[in-house]
Amino acid sequence: MKRLFSIKYSDNAVSFATLLLRVAIASMMLPHGFSKLMSFASTSGHFADPFHIGATASLCLVIFAEVFCSAFIILGLFTRFACIPLIIDMTVALWYVRHWHVFGDGEKEALFLAGFITILLLGPGKVSIDRFIGK
Repeated sequence: MKRLFSIKYSDNAVSFATLLLRVAIASMMLPHGFSKLMSFASTSGHFADPFHIGATASLCLVIFAEVFCSAFIILGLFTRFACIPLIIDMTVALWYVRHWHVFGDGEKEALFLAGFITILLLGPGKVSIDRFIGK
């Protein structure tokens, strides 16, 4: 109990917190991408196209970010690189779809964006495939 309320921190606690953040945020993102993947045929014709590359291409990029990059983050594989498409995805969703309404309709996107930026800055942590590859 004494350690729980201590103002000191340990490397193990930071590593565990990083693992928890990584797994939690990416696991919550996965169902969003998976639902887009399952409804690809019906969604691809009218999906948002903010970069004017075509609705189908935009949907493919979002699915790549939300499914594959989320899976990489959960595993801790290429973690910082995997965060970049998700940061772009959530920034576009917040800007293009929600019009920067951070405290209303865009609250979920803003929370995901903050989480992925935090993971980008923190890195994968000790419990990750990146750490084992790096050594």
